Amino acid sequence: MKVENAVHPDPANIKPFIETDGPVCMVNLLKFREKAAYPDGRDPELSGREAYLRYGRAMVKLVEATGGRFIFAAEVKGLLLGEVEELWDEVGIVEYPSSKALIEIASTPEFREIEVHREAGLAGQLNLTTSERSAL
Repeated sequence: MKVENAVHPDPANIKPFIETDGPVCMVNLLKFREKAAYPDGRDPELSGREAYLRYGRAMVKLVEATGGRFIFAAEVKGLLLGEVEELWDEVGIVEYPSSKALIEIASTPEFREIEVHREAGLAGQLNLTTSERSAL
């Protein structure tokens, strides 16, 4: 299995994402930079995690305004099963009322304003699109 962190989605993955019906939960596997890397050089002593939290705090408001919610966030402590070269730093799960709601958020001026913190803080991430299924 190839694992490749990214900061922006591959355009080939956007169409299937948009076609997902109903509410979606995004499972975010986050890898932070040791130090934030702002294009304008600001806050050179800020950690990547701290820069990302600037983004995250503002993103909560945007998500909740669409009827979504932050479900879970936690620091990764270790790996019990499987093998990867390097662990992610945090895991987060965010529920959106639809895939289109996330696209709408990403199209707003408010999102574009805070995205600089996300990009400054992240070394990369994986986003898994999930939708709830009936119980077993």
